[in-house]
Amino acid sequence: MRRVTPYVLMLSATLAASCATSPTGRRQLDLVSDQQAAQAGNQSFQQIKKQTPVDNNPVDDSYAQCIVHALSVATGAPRGGGNWIVTVFKDPKTVNAFALPGGHVSVYTGIFSVAKTPGELAAVLGHEMGHVQAGHGAERMSDQTATALGVDLAAILTGIDQSSVQGQATMAALGAGAQVGVLLPFSRAQESEADKLGTQFMAEAGFDPHEALELWRNMMSMDQSGAPPAILSDHPADDTRLQALQAQMPDDVQRYQKAQAQGRHPDCKAPAEG
Repeated sequence: MRRVTPYVLMLSATLAASCATSPTGRRQLDLVSDQQAAQAGNQSFQQIKKQTPVDNNPVDDSYAQCIVHALSVATGAPRGGGNWIVTVFKDPKTVNAFALPGGHVSVYTGIFSVAKTPGELAAVLGHEMGHVQAGHGAERMSDQTATALGVDLAAILTGIDQSSVQGQATMAALGAGAQVGVLLPFSRAQESEADKLGTQFMAEAGFDPHEALELWRNMMSMDQSGAPPAILSDHPADDTRLQALQAQMPDDVQRYQKAQAQGRHPDCKAPAEG
């Protein structure tokens, strides 16, 4: 036991000194800088861009650009500096959008079939931009680093021989336990936080926050077959998500009314169906 004490102390000291606070007051592990996360985000975007065709429809592009520009009034510049860069990917079967550390905001054309109004798309993109502004990319990278260290430490403390077949099986079980017990719960917390920030951002940009509720109801109405149990999902359960959004709605409505009084009336034109 004495031989591993310095390692334990070093790991404990590193983790204790690497804590930060998110925009909502949640404690975060901070082993990765915003700049490192942005570099990883930019690299990921370039890989995605190689694999998915960009939508050359100027109407789609103008629409997404308009939504992000309106939201940026509330979000400010991407965390770590730079600008929001919007790309629309031509993939009508993929109902998705994402924002990466570094400021890349990507929209798949399939999302237009679910986020049917500017306000609903603002709810989606506000949520994704909320991930960036809360530093979730850097946090997730930090969590994974810490979890890997923890699994290695558990192997040392229990005397597991990682070169043996039994040792490898045990390490795999430890890794699965860490995934369910640590990484996924953190991700659910991040998703809930992005929901909260996203509706705040859309309200402050002048979009009616009630449309966030409609957006998530649209999502819920999609085919849910094959969805994993809530405990193994990295998203909050649907009912939990709606209840949380409804609970914060009075505050978001006040933000929306203030934005409207300040003249924030986004005029983003959704593409015509078909």
